Amino acid sequence: MPDPEFKLGRLKDRWVVSWWEDGARKRFRLEASTRQEAERAKASFVIGLSRHDDVTVEELWTAYLKEKEGRRVVRSMNFEWKFLGPTFGHLEARHITVELCREYVRKRRKLGKRGAAGGETADGTIWTEMGHLRTVLTWAADKKLIDHAPKIERPPKPKPKERYLTRREAHQLLDAAAVPHIRLAIILTITTAARIGAVLDLTWDRVDFVRAQIKLARPDTTTRKGRATVPINATLMAALREARTGALTDHVIEWNGKAVASIKTGFEAAVSAGGLEGVTPHVLRHTAAVWMAEDGVDMEEIAQYLGHEDSRITRKVYARFSPGHLQKAAASLDFAIPQLKFVK
Repeated sequence: MPDPEFKLGRLKDRWVVSWWEDGARKRFRLEASTRQEAERAKASFVIGLSRHDDVTVEELWTAYLKEKEGRRVVRSMNFEWKFLGPTFGHLEARHITVELCREYVRKRRKLGKRGAAGGETADGTIWTEMGHLRTVLTWAADKKLIDHAPKIERPPKPKPKERYLTRREAHQLLDAAAVPHIRLAIILTITTAARIGAVLDLTWDRVDFVRAQIKLARPDTTTRKGRATVPINATLMAALREARTGALTDHVIEWNGKAVASIKTGFEAAVSAGGLEGVTPHVLRHTAAVWMAEDGVDMEEIAQYLGHEDSRITRKVYARFSPGHLQKAAASLDFAIPQLKFVK
């Protein structure tokens, strides 16, 4: 059953929100005197907040996750709240200051990624956590749950890691992948240049064996990051045909008759068994882009493969791997130097 349509209106000089439920019209009286207050109160009511004044960051975070239920990001945000909650949860959005953000960064750096004392958390992790906090508060402002989103200061975004696999290392990794679904995930990620989330989301109805194409984008939702439609090459075709014969679910990556939510454990085991270091699933996507650039593939085509809307982003990161990169510039600086004659 679709969600009811909530409408804002007036009844006996009071603001109310109304909707239809089981064939009957329902109304809820709002504590508001102006339209602006009424719109904010309606937004709070629709997402299940008991009030719209003095709402805490924790309540906003919970409401946001409720609206985004079913998306992969919810899982990571639930974990992130373990760290963000103690600092920001009890506050109202208007209480968040730049100094409080800096204090959180200082404290978070002293903790391990999983919260163990004496560890150390990379700025990249903190950057993501606080980015999600900013997303929630911006969403709340758009929903009129708060007057405006406060400034969330984050540490500088770390530069992209340079690690990528050589073709020999890729074979080492595949040979070390003891579990079939880990091996298939590695092949899929490299040959489609997809993010691991798109690989784990992939269902068989988006694998077109006839046209030899894969649609990485889910038809029922949109993602902030682009997902392309890419060809199936010979390596991937063989792996997919083999996997399809034994498939028990709608998902391409499955294990024990169930869709796979994470390959972290199995992937790390393959990396270790292969004698490799510094390799994550995202390194595989980076590897795919580097290989294409090294083979002289046009940056526009690489951008389409990666799902980049702006090829300037692709060029900025991957142009230097192209065999012809800066060669024309170097040639223009070439000049003949007269041979020096030495007198004995």
